[in-house]
Amino acid sequence: MHIESVRAAALAAAFILPKDINITDTASVRSVASTLAYELMAWYTGNVTNTPETIAVFPEPYYWWEAGAAWGAMLDYSHYTGDSSYDDVITQALLSQVGPAFDFMMPLHYGSEGNDDQAFWSFAILAAAERNFPQPDDSVPPWLDIAANIWNSMVVRWNTSSCGGGLLWQIFESNPNGLTYKNSVSNGGFFQMSARLARATGNNTYLEWAQRVWDWSASVGFVDKDFNVFDGASINDNCATINEVSFTYAHGIYMYGAAVLYNYTNGNQTWGDRTTGLLKAAGNSYFSPYPNATNVMYERACEPYELCDNDMKSFKGYLSRFMWATTRMMPSTLSHVQTLLNTSAVAAANACSGGTNGTVCGQKWYVGEFDGVTGLGQQMTALETVQGLLSQEALPPFKAGQIKHVKGAVSSPSPTSLASTSSSSTATPSPSPSPTEQPNSASGTLLDWRCALLLLGSVVIMGFA
Repeated sequence: MHIESVRAAALAAAFILPKDINITDTASVRSVASTLAYELMAWYTGNVTNTPETIAVFPEPYYWWEAGAAWGAMLDYSHYTGDSSYDDVITQALLSQVGPAFDFMMPLHYGSEGNDDQAFWSFAILAAAERNFPQPDDSVPPWLDIAANIWNSMVVRWNTSSCGGGLLWQIFESNPNGLTYKNSVSNGGFFQMSARLARATGNNTYLEWAQRVWDWSASVGFVDKDFNVFDGASINDNCATINEVSFTYAHGIYMYGAAVLYNYTNGNQTWGDRTTGLLKAAGNSYFSPYPNATNVMYERACEPYELCDNDMKSFKGYLSRFMWATTRMMPSTLSHVQTLLNTSAVAAANACSGGTNGTVCGQKWYVGEFDGVTGLGQQMTALETVQGLLSQEALPPFKAGQIKHVKGAVSSPSPTSLASTSSSSTATPSPSPSPTEQPNSASGTLLDWRCALLLLGSVVIMGFA
């Protein structure tokens, strides 16, 4: 399906300007979500050009990882709203990036692919598996098996030569800066993957690894006793000095992993305490930047200082995504999450009042209006926050015994009403050799913002006091 026909279908719904959203009216929320999804997809032309270099990815300056994040947001859109207008485009995008070994090690993007990048694509693949999203290509394994392949490619990179364990930020020597840095988003991503695969398969090897990654993250100081999540540390001093800059996305990744484990372990108190601790810390760290912006989300490390790069401008969306998802794994969190995200959804919608039609999103939600700073990330953050208002009406993620390999369209939201299905495999962990380095110079230079923040972290942190 070409993007123009997709847009026409999306716009056929009753139109409500984002700034006029009524969050107590599901029809209003669906309409605004449709508009925000349309504006997000306006950044994408890959299925029109239809070349290996452009399918699934967004134009520069957006990196490969953010494309994976965007398709995850569009999977959420399909699931929460019930609008399948973009499903064919989503499927094409995901299948185009599986790579030769069906593990999202994509040679075309080796020049910029790190452990965190691969993790973000895995989140989209896991969402597809947990929702029985159709996968019609018989030459490609089921979504759940692809997720297991990703996990298998990552587990062999667990590095005990420094810091007692952990994944490095980067994979290839062509990205040398990330080979001396272990970061929370890579390790949190592996933690969440392990938790979700444990629940999706019933295989406790994944549970054991999730526990191992959590314990290591806490022991090294990436997650502190108050459940703050910090960016990472250099292996040059054996992770003795933590870079205490913190971002919304890493926090949300750990939170949802803990919530999934709470659900999988039938309400284990330890995982429940960790989930609520992370939620409380998120509320303290990433909301209410000013007295007149109570419960409005912001990116603490960069928004107030005009320091956010293109990556950072998308981070709030992942905290929103995983906070809403947490409520389905641990329902007792719903009231707290709604207190924060209902207000943030209204603020985000108000910020999406730019452009000719009053539907383009800005960056800073706390200013009360469109701030003129536009981009893919800004559309995605607003979309995830708004569409999550519908999360309680959608089915929660399926688990082991419910996940099927769906080859055609789903005729009913019920897991037992599938057009053409077969049971997925058990996705058994089976570590595979590390990939051979094949850097692609055409992929561009890695944006080394973490190294800059490592040097400037003390200055930024002083601004928080």
